[in-house]
Amino acid sequence: MAEIKIIPAKDRSDEIVRTAAYARVSSDSEDQLNSFAAQIRYYTELFQNSTDTVFVDMYADQGITGTSAAKRPEFQRLLSDCRKGKIDRILVKSISRFARNTKDSLEAVRELKTLGISVYFEKENIDTAEVSSEMMLAIYSQFAQEESMSISKNCRLGVKKRMMDGTYKTASTPFGYDYVDGKLKINPEKAKIVKQIFSWYANGIGVEEISARLNKANIPTSQSCKWRSARISEILSNEKYVGDTLLQKSFMTDTLPFRQTLNRGEKPQYYISDTHQPIIERGLFDEVSIIYIPFIFKYSILLPHISLCSKKLFSSDCSLFSFSGKELSEISKSS
Repeated sequence: MAEIKIIPAKDRSDEIVRTAAYARVSSDSEDQLNSFAAQIRYYTELFQNSTDTVFVDMYADQGITGTSAAKRPEFQRLLSDCRKGKIDRILVKSISRFARNTKDSLEAVRELKTLGISVYFEKENIDTAEVSSEMMLAIYSQFAQEESMSISKNCRLGVKKRMMDGTYKTASTPFGYDYVDGKLKINPEKAKIVKQIFSWYANGIGVEEISARLNKANIPTSQSCKWRSARISEILSNEKYVGDTLLQKSFMTDTLPFRQTLNRGEKPQYYISDTHQPIIERGLFDEVSIIYIPFIFKYSILLPHISLCSKKLFSSDCSLFSFSGKELSEISKSS
């Protein structure tokens, strides 16, 4: 009979474990920044007097949401170093700091396990080196995800309320304006360019020719880039130049992964008149609208929202006119 000889596994208890730590906070508020600093300080002090652990590095994402792993550069750097064989073990304060997306959390942990790397979540006392850890990790990850979705929902409700009562402040500043003390103020030099754009277009100059003229004159955009026809189109269709504001042109999706998407009628919009000083007179804006609307239908470059204040496009209560598919077809044929 063949003799079977058992070769025992190596005793790795005396080996030095290369350990890294990961920390994250989701905003730049003072409380969150204090938490961020506390996480970094805690792990730095933890490894100072350790004899069986080598501290590889501290990976820390500041002011970044945990619902998407792809948007966290330090988390991606951590995974990259793990794939390069630089790390044996990862310490994280809690599952919610590691990820607030169950799918991302489990995928990352499973990949790390195949690389022979364990993750220890201190708050939940879960060590992925243990066989029974994945089920508990999935449960706690789901809790973290639901908490994130609840927070996001409450934030969206707050934004919606401010939109409904007209107190919401948009983060974007149109070309021709400066954002001063929470209000849009006309920038005289840039306002001249906006007026020139509308004047040219009203006199039959196309968007490509307008962008070419501005580039030839070395006039930069707000981002110091070259002018494009799409940028000119945005200006010609922006209600802010007549002193009005259309809110919720885009919205954040309700499910993970959260993403910003253009509002094509899925959500209500809020049109507020006379929110700031206009650059363009309504008469000129309406004149440009009459030229611009048939153009964008004819060449199939219809913007998701035609936020124009023409009386022909808005009803008496200033609510958006709704085009049906048949009406769009008729407009296209007549242009």
